Amino acid sequence: MPLDRAAALKQIDDVLARCPTSLKISDELELSKSLSLILSAIRRLAPHDSIYANNVEGYERYLTSGALGLITTLEPARGMLQALRSDYESGYLQSVVELVHADIFADFLEMADYLLQQGYKDPAAVVTGSVLEEHLRKLCAKHNVDIVKTDGSPKKADSLNSDLSAAGAYSKLDLKNVTAWLDLRNKAAHGLYTQYTQEQVALMLQGARDFVLRHPA
Repeated sequence: MPLDRAAALKQIDDVLARCPTSLKISDELELSKSLSLILSAIRRLAPHDSIYANNVEGYERYLTSGALGLITTLEPARGMLQALRSDYESGYLQSVVELVHADIFADFLEMADYLLQQGYKDPAAVVTGSVLEEHLRKLCAKHNVDIVKTDGSPKKADSLNSDLSAAGAYSKLDLKNVTAWLDLRNKAAHGLYTQYTQEQVALMLQGARDFVLRHPA
C-alpha cells in the first residue's frame, strides 16, 4: 500500500472520475468496467485486512452476475471507495501505516507499549485504538454482526461497539469502556493531544489488552 497520501487520493479521484454515475441497466459493459476499476482500486490501496480489503471479495462475485447485479452493486462499491478516500484525506490510514510495521513489531499492542514507554503517548493511543477497532470487526464476524450499513458503506467503530453489545457479545460495562477508549483514540487522531494524559493512555492499553483476551475473535 502506498504511503504517499496525495498519490493515493489522486488514484481514487481518477477512478471515480472514470466511473459514470448515470449508467443504466442496458450499459452492462460499462457497468462491469466501472465496478472492476473501483474494486481494483480498493484492493490496491486499502490496508491489508482492513474493512475495505475484507469486503472486496463479497462485491467481486457480482462482476459475473449480469447487468442487474452490477447496477445494484456499483453504488455501494463506489461508496466504499469514497469512504476509503475520506480515511486517506483525514490521515487515519497513513498515520497507522507509518507508525505500525508488522515486520518489526509482531504484536501491535507491544508496539503501543513500546511507544508509550518511550514517552510517545499520542502514537501509542492511535495504535491501541486501531488494534481495538480491528478486533471489534473480528468480533462482528464471530457474532454475525454486520460491519456495513444497508447502503454498503462501512460502519464506524462506535456503531460496531453498540451493535456487539446489543448482540450480547459483551457487557454494558465493556461497552462503556470501549466507547471511552475509542474517544481517546479519536482525540489522538485529530491532534487533541492536551485532552488526555500518558496515564490515561496506559490505562487504555491495559484495558484493551484485557478486553481482547477476555473476548477472543
